[in-house]
Amino acid sequence: MGLIEFDKLPVNTLVGADWHTFKQITEGQTIGKGYKTKYFLTKAVCRLLSTLVPLQDARYKKIADKPLEMDPLFILGHWRSGTTFVHNIFACDKHFGYTTTYQTVFPHLVLWGQPFFKKNMSFLMPDHRPADNMELKVDLPQEEEFALSNMMATTYYNFWFFPSRMMEYCDRFLTFEKITEAERQQFKDTFLKLVKISLANTGGTQYLSKNPPHTGRIRTLLEMFPNAKFIYLKRNPYTVFESTRNFFTHTIQPLMLQPISEAELIANYVEAYRRLFYRYEEEKHLIPEGNLVEVKFEDFEHDAFGMTEDIYRRLDLPNFEASRPAIEAYLGKKKGYKKNRYKYEPETVRIVEDNWKMALDAWGYSLEDEEAKG
Repeated sequence: MGLIEFDKLPVNTLVGADWHTFKQITEGQTIGKGYKTKYFLTKAVCRLLSTLVPLQDARYKKIADKPLEMDPLFILGHWRSGTTFVHNIFACDKHFGYTTTYQTVFPHLVLWGQPFFKKNMSFLMPDHRPADNMELKVDLPQEEEFALSNMMATTYYNFWFFPSRMMEYCDRFLTFEKITEAERQQFKDTFLKLVKISLANTGGTQYLSKNPPHTGRIRTLLEMFPNAKFIYLKRNPYTVFESTRNFFTHTIQPLMLQPISEAELIANYVEAYRRLFYRYEEEKHLIPEGNLVEVKFEDFEHDAFGMTEDIYRRLDLPNFEASRPAIEAYLGKKKGYKKNRYKYEPETVRIVEDNWKMALDAWGYSLEDEEAKG
């Protein structure tokens, strides 16, 4: 059990940023009246830990020029579309390397100093995510956007800290609609560095990514990794709406440095969903034939093992038979897991049907489908 409850953490994840990134992210920002103590404590810890960054940089030089053996496998989809579950299944395959939960907070203390800092992080962090009760451990796979937000200032996850700019960050750093070429190049350089450190840390030969923001970056990802493979998860938008509201309102509490109303947060992610949906639809044709599998999460959840085997076959991924026992063991442990169940109020139905009808129509979902399961 973690020593401190998640929503009462005295610092946010920027403690693990390098000093240059911290200054870029926070410069000129408005710190809310009730958040100044958290900001200054985070700043102080960040400044102290940043003195250790050159130690990792020296070790990274030894692997910086080493080419990747294989292009990555990307798990895409909007938040709360089942990406974590799929990520954890594929991570059972030891040929995959991934970004760990520890690395997302301390990306500059992976190749040096990890045992000490990981032990302290494990002692402090909660055992489960409060929004959905998913297990949290320092060595478990995690979405890499949190790590990127501690390595550069041009990431979508800046909105966790400064939610008043959420839609600006959406256009610039989620869909890359308004990103500059210099910022896009910084993304490429930083992400490649993260991939190489992650592989060195976990011992994998192919990087396994689960990162919802990548759903809007297919063109850039293919410029970096022309033979990358992709899994795109769809899920009933009514469920995604309620689950996203639950996840965002819980997760943002210990991270934000300025206030935002729940109504504004909902309006923002409703619009971000639309923009992410259309960006993916615009760019998915760029993926080479045979390198993309689109899956309804409800189908995957119904037969996770069978569909995992099918995805390995369709994407021509190696090592399934060797990973079979580990995948079966993981799925066996998940049989007793109880998911959140949501009641769809008329306002939820109205918001989804007014704003996300394109997904309902394109994917063939309906309210009746979801209510029938309840």
